[in-house]
Amino acid sequence: MIREILEPVYERFLKIQCRHIPRHIAIIQDGNRRFAKTRGIAKVSGHRAGADKTEEMLDWAHDLGIRHITLYSFSTENFRRDREEVGYLFTLFKERFLAVINDERVHRYRIRVQMVGDSSLLPEDLLETIRAAEEATKDYDGFTLNVAIAYGGRNEIVLAARDILSSARQGAISPSQIDVRMVEEHLHGGKGIPPVDLIIRTGNDFRTSNFLPWLASGHESAVYFCAPYWPLFRKIDLLRAIRVYDQRCRSSPRGTP
Repeated sequence: MIREILEPVYERFLKIQCRHIPRHIAIIQDGNRRFAKTRGIAKVSGHRAGADKTEEMLDWAHDLGIRHITLYSFSTENFRRDREEVGYLFTLFKERFLAVINDERVHRYRIRVQMVGDSSLLPEDLLETIRAAEEATKDYDGFTLNVAIAYGGRNEIVLAARDILSSARQGAISPSQIDVRMVEEHLHGGKGIPPVDLIIRTGNDFRTSNFLPWLASGHESAVYFCAPYWPLFRKIDLLRAIRVYDQRCRSSPRGTP
């Protein structure tokens, strides 16, 4: 009862402190399986609870004026998990991407949804669903949700290097033209994802786990680690993370990180 009274007050207090809102937040959604273990429920139920939390968090982000969210949903390392769990996760991804097409909020808020990662590693039925969601939202410019599936930061740079090398071999570019801007244009399939301002990791683990190294580490993004498992993440936790970004903005001579 006391918590229900105090939390809204604390949220308003945190909002006052967050004068600078990051344009692009990247989230490592850690702790679904550990959440399930603490509750004595199946791992798949933990993943579904995490997916539900994601939808709730997107509403918070939109209300706060954040323009880009990138979610680390499934890494290349996650393929090492048991086949049943991986299969369930792919089914869950397919379900959520299908929901995008008919989600009233997606069209009202003009949310563009797109995948980043190595599509060659995914089953064709999931890829078809992802492509349908991307096609249905490709012209939207109100908010961008990037879902990182089969993603690895070093692998992403390797894929960009292959694309650039292929263009060079075809004579479309010369080696002397290769610069930072060209590499960024070839990252993530050329989807134009902006630099990361803030990385959030849940689950009380203090690593960025090879997530968006060029756009985050390369641009010296702020980082916020917090204890709650992803299904227990609260708006207060999001605001605390934004406060870290805000403090960095204030300490910067130019007012930005």
